[in-house]
Amino acid sequence: MTIKEIISYLESVAPPAYQESYDNAGLIIGDPETTITSALITLDVTEAVIDEAIEFGCELIISHHPILFNGIKRLNGNTYVERCVIKAIKSDIAIYAAHTNLDSVMGGVNSKICEKIGLTNTRILSPAKDQLLKLVTFIPEDHLDKVREAVFAVGAGEIGKYDKCSFSTEGSGTFRGGDGANPYVGEKGEFHFEKEARFETILLKHSKSPVVNALLKAHPYEEVAYDLYPLENTLPEVGAGMIGELPGAENEVDFLSRLLDIFGCKTIRHTYLLGKPVKKVAVCGGSGSFLLPAAIAAGADIFVTADMKYHDFFEAEEKIIVADIGHYESEQFTKELFYEILIKKFPNFALRLSEVKSNPVLYLCQR
Repeated sequence: MTIKEIISYLESVAPPAYQESYDNAGLIIGDPETTITSALITLDVTEAVIDEAIEFGCELIISHHPILFNGIKRLNGNTYVERCVIKAIKSDIAIYAAHTNLDSVMGGVNSKICEKIGLTNTRILSPAKDQLLKLVTFIPEDHLDKVREAVFAVGAGEIGKYDKCSFSTEGSGTFRGGDGANPYVGEKGEFHFEKEARFETILLKHSKSPVVNALLKAHPYEEVAYDLYPLENTLPEVGAGMIGELPGAENEVDFLSRLLDIFGCKTIRHTYLLGKPVKKVAVCGGSGSFLLPAAIAAGADIFVTADMKYHDFFEAEEKIIVADIGHYESEQFTKELFYEILIKKFPNFALRLSEVKSNPVLYLCQR
């Protein structure tokens, strides 16, 4: 198996186009054409994790958090990041990360958190914007089916739980072929009318190239007229955070206690309790303070996340409980998620979950 095969499948689940602008998901170290026999799955890349990969002969590390966020000007081994990069390269170990792109999809990091809590009727809390395009083109009626199926085959026409979505109307197109033209219908130099269908469909921005290529290949015309319009519609299956419901309402303290058990938290930082049952729960793995307004607007009783600052807690304004369970604690099950995604596709490939405890945050409890 090549690294490229592993990456291709992971990125079909969590496309890189969905990562945040600050992120650095993707193949960070290594040649995608390299043939490998096993991979180590981890939340973070540390020197101990690379040593673990060396010990067990894993040629690829699949991580949630990228080892590199910013550019490196020197490789002197003065920081743990530099030491990790040096050791990985010397040991011929590739490093791949799926980070905010895996956070942003249904079935991703936040879906795993919802699963662990036991939420039902889950949906994206803050759906992504500016991810959709509308394709409009004009096709001779006898080629409509061929072109339509060609663009559908590469992902156009998907709306929520439906696929092959499009609209077409009949009309009349005109053109005149100039010098050097080789028209599919009509004669060069003559003004020509042709019965055509106006065909419209929807596509994701990151699939623009394959869709346009499929259109041009299937369309009979020498010069294909088409338009791509950016849409303001949100993308319900992609975005930040998730929200769902408990099967039955729970007491606030009981719910917080259950979070302690599920996520193995040493402590939970939370706002004042509101004295009402918890039913609707919003979640965001990792740093989720930016989603607090969305959680309130969605009517969540509690928002489970991490990395809340002191002043962030004030913004709950007794409209919602905020529960900060810790960054590592909230995302620890991402290792399971990677494993579940890959083992279904590659059941005979050797996957190993890292046993290194990479959480850099420790707690001293009062005696």
